[in-house]
Amino acid sequence: MAVELNHVYKMDCIEGMTSLPDNSVDLIIADPPYNLSKGGNWSWDNSVVLKGLGGNWNKVMESWDAMPLEEYWKFTLAWISEAKRILKPSGSMWIFGTYHNIGIINVVCQMLEIEIINEVVWFKRNSFPNLSGRRLTASHETLLWCHSGGKKRQYYFDYDYSKNGVFESDLIKKPGKQMRTVWDVPNNKTKVELKFGKHPTQKPLRLLERIVGLTSKEGDLMLTPFCGSGSECVAAKIAGRDYIGFEIEDEYVELAEKRLENAERGSKLPPKEDSSRINPTLFQERK
Repeated sequence: MAVELNHVYKMDCIEGMTSLPDNSVDLIIADPPYNLSKGGNWSWDNSVVLKGLGGNWNKVMESWDAMPLEEYWKFTLAWISEAKRILKPSGSMWIFGTYHNIGIINVVCQMLEIEIINEVVWFKRNSFPNLSGRRLTASHETLLWCHSGGKKRQYYFDYDYSKNGVFESDLIKKPGKQMRTVWDVPNNKTKVELKFGKHPTQKPLRLLERIVGLTSKEGDLMLTPFCGSGSECVAAKIAGRDYIGFEIEDEYVELAEKRLENAERGSKLPPKEDSSRINPTLFQERK
């Protein structure tokens, strides 16, 4: 099957990626199942008012997010193998996870000789509370920033944007200072992001826009293997990038398509980089 740009396909991502040629994608943003839909089914109804609980929510309990460990291992190995094959040597791959799955992803990357450039902690200051009172409140997720490996480290990195970009919601990032590996990005979504519906693990656009701006250029191709509600594709489109998404659930393919129809290409481009302000060592890696 021929895969066209700027389209969300209803198909398994492994099958979809096999139809793409080697070294054809500039950026991959992967938000795979965390394999955490186990245990009790927790929820909260905000008709009972308690301080600090802002609205209705429930724990993610989805069939696609619950696999036996061996099956999850094989699944992770399969999709990351294909991702490495299609990623350009100058490209980057970002993978989301939590303690439920990030260890497996890390080991698989090392097995496949994929280099992990950074481990980023996404701090969610407005995270869901811990109602059981039996553990610490989970308030972060992990992102692995990777490239395909090899001796030549050619991945693209917009250092000027990382240092001098505008990140108003991040209370850790200071203007004119180097970006650190802890990102303070609220998890709440705007009304526009939720206008047509939502996905249970939907990421905020401001987080995905940062990834797109840091590690891709205008006109590059971004691929997301687990498209969900299409947030990665929306972030790519408004930043002037092309995109391909794969998603297996009909309702989320429809949701993603509606959101993309209403997103304006190039409406939120990151500032152009000034090469005179780039660290020479990093600039050599970006050639």
